[in-house]
Amino acid sequence: MKSYPAVTVHGLEDARTVLGLGRPVTLLSARGAALAGGCLWWRELVAAARSEAPATPCEDILDCADAPGRAMAALRIGQPALILSPDVPAFAAVSAAAATLGALVLTTRPDAPDFAPREMATPRGMARLRDWLGG
Repeated sequence: MKSYPAVTVHGLEDARTVLGLGRPVTLLSARGAALAGGCLWWRELVAAARSEAPATPCEDILDCADAPGRAMAALRIGQPALILSPDVPAFAAVSAAAATLGALVLTTRPDAPDFAPREMATPRGMARLRDWLGG
């Protein structure tokens, strides 16, 4: 996994806005999104956004909080990177499964701006986003 700047996205519109800038980026789910929206929702969101900006280099990370079952489900459907609390008893098993699949398990969230709803649509929000992504 490369080290593209991460931006927290809460839905498809956020992801479209971020990818629409055409700059390399890591789409980062909201905290615990695997529990709220589910793993398949996240994969479909990323796929839909990427289909609209196929030339933009993009990676994605799904936050599974403290839910190893959700982390395993995410790995089964091809999630390349996820966040899982290292305190869960099954952390080692999830990490081992991820390693066999070539996936990455993080224990903490990367630095990433988290825009308030609709903030990305404002001139100030877009300026912040462009600055964060390097330009």
